[in-house]
Amino acid sequence: QVQLVESGGGLVQAGGSLRLSCAASGRTFSTYIMGWFRQAPGKEREFVVGIRWSGGNTYYVDSVKGRFTISRDNAKNTVYLQMNSLKPEDTAVYYCAANPTGWGTSDIRRYEYWGQGTQVTVSS
Repeated sequence: QVQLVESGGGLVQAGGSLRLSCAASGRTFSTYIMGWFRQAPGKEREFVVGIRWSGGNTYYVDSVKGRFTISRDNAKNTVYLQMNSLKPEDTAVYYCAANPTGWGTSDIRRYEYWGQGTQVTVSS
């Protein structure tokens, strides 16, 4: 049983930073792509960033390039999202997800497993 557990959300002022964590269990994830998505109120869930567990290749959506950094710790089976220079428009529920297909990093349809989400609120 794959389980993804996010943590690290909260309230921060614009310009501040937060680090999200996603602890993964129940499977060997070496062939997976791990992704972070977000969903703001009244909007569809959108891709933010993804990382290939083996090799560490990353892919970012343009709106977060230079501000967000994804990384993984193989020993802890944990994926991190460091978010700097946060803006009010980054406010959303952030979800960790696992894509077992090995391709389609930004394609939400490829992600089979999801965490429960963690709220990130950026005040202006």
